[in-house]
Amino acid sequence: MIEMPPLQFAPTNGIRMGYYAAGPVSDRPPMVLCHGWPELAFSWRHQIKALSEAGIRVIAPDQRGYGATDRPEAVEAYDIAQLTADLIGLLDHLRIDKAIFVGHDWGGFVVWQMPLRYPERVAGVVGVNTPHMARAPADPIAIFRKRFGDMMYIVQFQDPAREPDRIFNSHVEATFDAFMRKPLPRTEAGTAEPVAGIGAAPKANLAFPQMVAAYDASRDTRPPILSDAEKQVFVDTFRRTGFTGGINWYRNMTRNWQRSEGIDVTVRVPSLMIMAENDAVLPPSAADGMEKLIPDLEKYLVRDSGHWTQQEQPEEVSAKLIEWRRRRFG
Repeated sequence: MIEMPPLQFAPTNGIRMGYYAAGPVSDRPPMVLCHGWPELAFSWRHQIKALSEAGIRVIAPDQRGYGATDRPEAVEAYDIAQLTADLIGLLDHLRIDKAIFVGHDWGGFVVWQMPLRYPERVAGVVGVNTPHMARAPADPIAIFRKRFGDMMYIVQFQDPAREPDRIFNSHVEATFDAFMRKPLPRTEAGTAEPVAGIGAAPKANLAFPQMVAAYDASRDTRPPILSDAEKQVFVDTFRRTGFTGGINWYRNMTRNWQRSEGIDVTVRVPSLMIMAENDAVLPPSAADGMEKLIPDLEKYLVRDSGHWTQQEQPEEVSAKLIEWRRRRFG
């Protein structure tokens, strides 16, 4: 298993943030790697090693609510204004003026906001699976509820009684057994065959808490993407921290939408969009039209990958990040 660099801590935006850093301190601009849900800075272990060995300075935080970083109680402490300010405080702590922000899954939503809110601190942006989109025409939770129903996981996450949190917290190993697998090969119809538990066709329901609660690893034929030792890192960490911190990010989607009115959504820095061929939740088609919002955009498709792209196809993702970084920034 790839070893992480030493864990370090930074005071930022009223919290203590755990982060990992590697590569030459003199390299500029550094790349800040931002994970998604339910993940950790550890999700970038392959990229931390490859990029730093290529002479690139890389920084990977456990973001607010995760891992070694503080987990405030208030739900409002996890809105996008706080999540982006956390990263600026990390730059300040490290005396970095500008960085390239790389984000996967929820980390992607955060990094696409960075040049809108802090343009003077952002040299470039890379989205992995997560596209940049214009502000939704209505409350996104209402949109999800209308399109997918009340059992869709993001809609369930709004539950003030926190029943989804309890389900995930009591099925930690099953969560990572179920989530961290490659999708099954596509059928001629273009959709994945459904399997027991999480691995369902893109049009299947997205009731992830109930899927995890009913999951039986012995019936799942999809190949795991984590070794036993790698899976244990996630399991041990989330058994300690629980899932509420990360789920609170979802509980701010309405608040984020309300408070984003009037923000110019044009990204005016060099940007790269890495898409995964077989991601059922954030398919490549989700990135259609991004060129209208990002004048300097390059797209790259990773074949034979589901949602956990930087862990499923680590060599290809690392190679693309290195190539793009060198070509665009020297």
